[in-house]
Amino acid sequence: MPQSATKPFIDVLSGQRQTIPPMWMMRQAGRYLPEYREVRAKAGGFLDLCFNPELAAEVTLQPIRRFGFNAAIIFSDILVIPYALGRSVRFEVGEGPRLEPLDDPAKVATLATRADLGKLTPVFEALKIVRGGLAPEVALIGFCGAPWTVATYMVAGQGTPDQAPARMMAYRHPEAFAKIINVLVESSIEYLLAQLAAGADALQIFDTWAGVLPPAEFARWSVEPTRRIVEGVRAKVPDAKIIGFPRGASAQLPAYVEATGVNAVSIDWTAEPAFVRERVQSKVAVQGNLDPLVLITGGAALDRAIDDVLANFAQGRFIFNLGHGIQPETPIAHVEQMLKRVRG
Repeated sequence: MPQSATKPFIDVLSGQRQTIPPMWMMRQAGRYLPEYREVRAKAGGFLDLCFNPELAAEVTLQPIRRFGFNAAIIFSDILVIPYALGRSVRFEVGEGPRLEPLDDPAKVATLATRADLGKLTPVFEALKIVRGGLAPEVALIGFCGAPWTVATYMVAGQGTPDQAPARMMAYRHPEAFAKIINVLVESSIEYLLAQLAAGADALQIFDTWAGVLPPAEFARWSVEPTRRIVEGVRAKVPDAKIIGFPRGASAQLPAYVEATGVNAVSIDWTAEPAFVRERVQSKVAVQGNLDPLVLITGGAALDRAIDDVLANFAQGRFIFNLGHGIQPETPIAHVEQMLKRVRG
């Protein structure tokens, strides 16, 4: 594998500030691109696309070809782990994911204790294809969902506005809920290690629903499982580069960074800049945090927002990104405007 010295994205994760911050976008392989929509239509269902190595590799590479981002992120989904645990997972058009709910201790008792990684071979195949198709200076990111966020879908059987089903279960049946979390921790470690072996240069752990938890629950269900995953991956790959994304963690970010040992933390657009600079960026690299809605807006508002992000974070170790995933209705011209401004 090429030395990471040639990859600006990896250099930042290794502690070296770059004059022009490296950039990529969460959900950069997605519905805002006509070429993605074309492949998606060909693939059939969403999981069919995730599990077709050639097509998953193609959509992973599309935004790199079009925009020249500094990192590609493998096209997959956080719910492939429940699928590898033998749970039924399907995606309803316009509805999102549907799983069989694990909403009481009796059902949790039916959960497999380890994932069948053989079911995820297509993801590893796609990583190998992408690695072969990327220039040496472009990094490849593997990822998983954090146990708390994946558990919220497994318990409710679908996305919910406030994750009440998982939160209630964690209060009512903490032992059963801990079993789900423990299985997800162990499975995620194996899955991330397999992604590194297949060619990923770095990993991201998405904890999309971290922000709904009170501090004590955040420490127990978000921070601690993530710490165990980082530790488990580094037990086998000591210098593994890992980014955490506890969305909505705000004031709890310093504790998260301190406890988990991540190399970088991704921040959403509500993060308070001075606080992040002083308490977080002084310790690790920061990634983010343009509001995806201002990217839809474009024009002078977009320019101002980009300048703000750069003024806030570009003096330290920084990766330019959105504060969450790009929205399907985002005009491609606005992405080009953003690239030009960040790199200009």
